[in-house]
Amino acid sequence: MTDTAGAIDYDVLVVGFGPTGAVAAGLLGRLGHRTLVIDRLTDVYDKPRAIALDHEIFRHFDNMGLADAISPYIEPFTASEHFGVDGQLIRRIDMVARPYPLGYTPSMVFSQPAVEAELRRHATSFPNVRAELGVELLDLVQTPDRVEARLKDSDGRHRSVTARYVLGCDGASSTVRQIAGLGLEDLIFDEPWLVVDVCVNETALARLPQCSAQFCNPARPVSFLIGPKNHRRWEIMLLPGEDARQMERPDNVWKLLAPWLTPQGGELWRAASYRFHALVADEWRNGRILIAGDAAHQQPPFIGQGMCQGLRDATNLVWKLDHVLKGVSSDSLLDSYTVERKQHVIELTGKIKAIGQSICERDPAAARQRDAQILAEGGGKPLLLTRQEIIPSLRAGCLSHHETPARGTLFPQPRIASGVAARLLDEVTGAGWRLFIDGRSDDAASMLALCAARPDVSAAAVAPVGAGLPNALEEAEGVLANWFDRHAVVAAIVRPDHYVFGTARNATELGDLLAEIDLRLRDVPAGQDKIPDLKMERTP
Repeated sequence: MTDTAGAIDYDVLVVGFGPTGAVAAGLLGRLGHRTLVIDRLTDVYDKPRAIALDHEIFRHFDNMGLADAISPYIEPFTASEHFGVDGQLIRRIDMVARPYPLGYTPSMVFSQPAVEAELRRHATSFPNVRAELGVELLDLVQTPDRVEARLKDSDGRHRSVTARYVLGCDGASSTVRQIAGLGLEDLIFDEPWLVVDVCVNETALARLPQCSAQFCNPARPVSFLIGPKNHRRWEIMLLPGEDARQMERPDNVWKLLAPWLTPQGGELWRAASYRFHALVADEWRNGRILIAGDAAHQQPPFIGQGMCQGLRDATNLVWKLDHVLKGVSSDSLLDSYTVERKQHVIELTGKIKAIGQSICERDPAAARQRDAQILAEGGGKPLLLTRQEIIPSLRAGCLSHHETPARGTLFPQPRIASGVAARLLDEVTGAGWRLFIDGRSDDAASMLALCAARPDVSAAAVAPVGAGLPNALEEAEGVLANWFDRHAVVAAIVRPDHYVFGTARNATELGDLLAEIDLRLRDVPAGQDKIPDLKMERTP
C-alpha cells in the first residue's frame, strides 16, 4: 500500500480500537484527517471491563454527536458508601448538587460492549477513517516526515503503511510503547483482586445494597458497584496464598458472593482476576509516535476513572494533532501532551491510591484507626466527598503563563435559553477555541470587539435570563454567572477540550491573553512547560 513515489498513506495510524482508540479515530475523522485504525482482535470484547464514566467524558460524546446513541446503555452512578470494620458507615462519595456544572449527570455507569460498539460505528462512519481488524503491528520505523508501520494481516500476509503520526492505544502490554522505548514508572500499588460481574435476577435485586459500596473489612475488602439495569459488580481482594486462577472458578466465585447472592439469584457474566497496578509512562511521545490510555498509564479502579483517563488522553491530544497536521501549530505543541496528561494522571492516581490503601487495610487495629480518623474528618459523622472534587486541574502545558483564576480547570456548560427548550452551551457555540465574556460587565462590548477579526476564536457574551443585555446568550440557571463571580473574572478563553486557557479581569488583560494564544500555539518556549514536581508518596 505504500507509495514508492513518497506519498504518505495516512495522517494518523491508531493502533488499538478499544474506547480510547475509537474516540481518537472518531475525533480525527470529524476533523477530516486520513486515519487508519487497526486492532489484532476482530470484534468488540463481549464482557464488561470499564463500568464508569463522568460528565467530562459524556460532554465529549455529546460533542461527537453520540449522546442519543449511547444513552440507552448509561445510567446515573449511585453514591458510594464506605463501611468500616464494624459495618458502620464511615464515608460517602456522591455527586455535586444541581445545577450540574457541565450540564450532565456528573457520574455515570455504562455497559462497555454496547457503548464501545457505538464508538466504533461512529469512527467508521467517516469516509476518511478506515478500520482494519485482525491486524497485528510488528514494527515501527521513523523517518523525519513519517512513520512506516509493518503489519501482519489475519491471513499471515506482511505489508507496510505510512502515517505522519502513530497513536498507540493498544493496552497495558502496548506493542507501540515497547517499540518506541517508552518506559513505565511504578507508582507503588500492586494488589490482587477478583472482578465479578453478575446479571442479577429481578427478585434478587431488592436484597442487594441500593447504593454502591466499599466494605472496608480487613478480613477481605470488597467493592460493590451498581451497573446499568441488572448488572452488578463485585471487586474482591484476594488473600495471600489464594491462587488467582482457582478463585475464578464458578464454585469459588459463588462462595465469595454468598453474603449477598446465591447462584439462583443471577447469571455469572464474568469472573476475572487482576492485579490492580499504579503505573505511568516516563514519556508519552517519541518523535512521531505517541501513546494513550492503558498504554500510557494504569491505575487502581476505586473511583472508576480508568477509561475516563484514556479518553482524556484522546481529547487532549487530537485537537493538538489537528493543529499540527493543518499547519496551525508547530510540532512542539505535542510536547504539552505529556506535560498535561502525565501530571494529571500522577495526581489523580495519588488520590485513588490513598483511597485504595484505605480500603485495602488488612490490619484490624490499623483499620479501626482509619475508621476513627475518617469519622473525625467528618466532624464525628460519615465524611462526605464528591467525585468531582477528586479530579484535578491541569497545572502546566498549553495554558496561559499567567496563573489566572480557574486556569487549567474545566469550563462549565450552562443551559442557554433557546425558544421553548434550553440548549447546552456547546451546542450553541461549538467546541473550538472560544472566548466567553460575562455579559454583565461594562467592558463586554469592547471585549467582544477584540475577537471580531479572529476567525480562530469564537466569542460570546453570556448573561442570566432577564438581564436584558443585547446580543448576549441567556443562561437559564446562573451557572456561568456564579462561576465568573466566584473567580472574580469577566472573561475566559477556553480550549477545544473545554479546559480554561486563561481568564481576564478586564479588556486589557484579555488583549494580552489573546496575544498569548498565538505565541503558545505557534511554539512552546523552551523551559516553560516542565512537569511540576508531583512525586507520589511511596509506601515503604
